[in-house]
Amino acid sequence: MSNNKKNVLFIGAGRMAQALIEGLNKNKFAILVGNNGNEERLQEVRETYDVETTDNWHQHVSKMDIIILAMPPESHDPILVELAELIHGQLVITVAAGIDPSYLESKLPKGTPVAWIMPNTAAKLGKSMTLYALGQHVNQEQQVWIEALISGIGEFEQVTQQQIHELTAVTGSAPAFIYRVAEALEKITLESGVTTEQARKLVANMIAGSAEMLKTNADPAELADEVATPGGSTAAGLEVLDTNHLDHLMIDAIEACRQKAMVQD
Repeated sequence: MSNNKKNVLFIGAGRMAQALIEGLNKNKFAILVGNNGNEERLQEVRETYDVETTDNWHQHVSKMDIIILAMPPESHDPILVELAELIHGQLVITVAAGIDPSYLESKLPKGTPVAWIMPNTAAKLGKSMTLYALGQHVNQEQQVWIEALISGIGEFEQVTQQQIHELTAVTGSAPAFIYRVAEALEKITLESGVTTEQARKLVANMIAGSAEMLKTNADPAELADEVATPGGSTAAGLEVLDTNHLDHLMIDAIEACRQKAMVQD
């Protein structure tokens, strides 16, 4: 592996690992992928992304700069026990829900730099809204590595670990709420006699266009007012949403996500 590149070991080769691998700048990072023994998955990753894989990641840890734990939360503890015996100052990053920097620091040798990144499923299109939080021992250069790692999967924002616990319901879970809205709009659209493909295209592009307007940093309430002429048809529709307290419904849904996440954490 080239000396001017940062050596990255992925432990785990699932969907999120693959999204990160695909987005990584191969000129900056030399990638090695291992997992808990699923050789078929490793072969698929090796062939699809043209990266090196290993069936024994343990023997490569000492040569790594960054170790990314791309596995479910419940798989972390045994891996962290093994890693604690092998690492000497490498940056350890998790992409798992609920595994925050404090938790990683409690399981790894004192002074280990750690980070938590929380992408969402749009990572595979390079459109994730990723949150990340740093442990106590991450230096400036390592923070640059982290941002270089996640820039390939979309936009990102640094927040505190507590904020990730609170915000993951918005960035990670709420896309499912948008898909529910899209599903309902698609059903209504199909009633006009267009094809499924046409219905999906017009709903998807309407949502994408609305998102682009929001990305101009405009106030959502002002954007809604721009669409809705007083006393007009859009205003009539908004009145139904307001009367039925759409805002309360969203708050309750986010709160339910948070409560469930706290139980799992």
